[in-house]
Amino acid sequence: MPTYVARVRDSQGRSRTEKFSAESLAQARTNLRDQGFVVQELKQSQSFSFDMKKFQTSMVKVSVKDKAVFSRQFAALTNAGVAIVRSLGVLSEQCSNPKLKAALIEISGDVQTGTNLSDAMRKHPQCFDNLYVSMVQAGEIGGVLDEVLNRLAKLLEDVARLQNQIKAALSYPVVVGFLATAIFVGMTVFLIPIFANIFKEIGVELPALTQFLMTCSEILRSWWSLVIIAAIMAFMFAYKQYYKTRVGKETIDRLSLKMPLFGDLIQKSAVARFSRTFGALTRSGVPILTCLEIVRDTSGNQVVANAIDAARAEIQQGGMISIALQKEAVFPAMAIQMMSIGEETGELDAMLMKVADFYEDEVEQAVKALTSVLEPLMIVVLGGMVGTILLAMYLPMFKVFEKLG
Repeated sequence: MPTYVARVRDSQGRSRTEKFSAESLAQARTNLRDQGFVVQELKQSQSFSFDMKKFQTSMVKVSVKDKAVFSRQFAALTNAGVAIVRSLGVLSEQCSNPKLKAALIEISGDVQTGTNLSDAMRKHPQCFDNLYVSMVQAGEIGGVLDEVLNRLAKLLEDVARLQNQIKAALSYPVVVGFLATAIFVGMTVFLIPIFANIFKEIGVELPALTQFLMTCSEILRSWWSLVIIAAIMAFMFAYKQYYKTRVGKETIDRLSLKMPLFGDLIQKSAVARFSRTFGALTRSGVPILTCLEIVRDTSGNQVVANAIDAARAEIQQGGMISIALQKEAVFPAMAIQMMSIGEETGELDAMLMKVADFYEDEVEQAVKALTSVLEPLMIVVLGGMVGTILLAMYLPMFKVFEKLG
């Protein structure tokens, strides 16, 4: 529990300094007022103390599923007429995620002091992003907070389902690739040296494939293996640093959209995420320009973000979203046409939801197709690696048999 230092004035008008512990800054201020003090200055103590619980909480992430469950429960309580502060208190007590629990406690304290719910949530970007805060703010202004929370829950549930589908497509090749690499390294390091000693004692001439694998075995068992590991780590570090730059992010994201097998999946998932998020924001009453700004930041792909930026600039000049997106040649023609119809009929949000439904189904089908292609491909790769090592070990046997004959 954090420690706070306060300069207060008591009932007799005398100033004094108080040092005490409280759950949050808002709770500390409330405790002082309950004791009859007038708070002149309040801040957290800067004395160094390692808080293991706080460190563990900082390492926890708030998942999309956590936010979806919270939104659904919060909407149910709000719709039932329960006060926001009481709702937050009830949800914080039963919240299993420690980071979200701590955030809800602080948000509840801020709301008690008169802060708007959206402003209180904005102080916790690791739990509630701009998309969430903007929709809550729109719900507060329009007096339909429970309806907006239900839309948020539906949006987050759809996002979580889409993420799970993509993870399912990527998990299989990652796991099989890791196993194939581990098997190859294990056989190269432990199995090949045994055969190498046998062939050396016999004095047989080794085929090129066997010599190559023995050289790999010697490298992996020497200090050169550390050089290889260091080079891989340096490459990964350089890649991450390059991806942090705008040029690097745009280049890599553009290449990812052109990747065989995965490029189509990435594009469809980006279109589905854009349509679902944009539709939910516009339906909740968030201004179009603000919607595009939020969707740009949550797109996950710099090429898509650039296209959304162009659409935002087009709208500022009185243009149409569909025309601007069509110029960038990032979104599929069918999605552009449906958005154009939505703009013409004044039902853009409904049309965006239909686009999202369509492309989420397309992602599901693409995941199934990708998995069906990758499964036999990875099996062939794994079998080929093991078979290559066994072939390299058995080829010299023919030389041995000739020598014995």
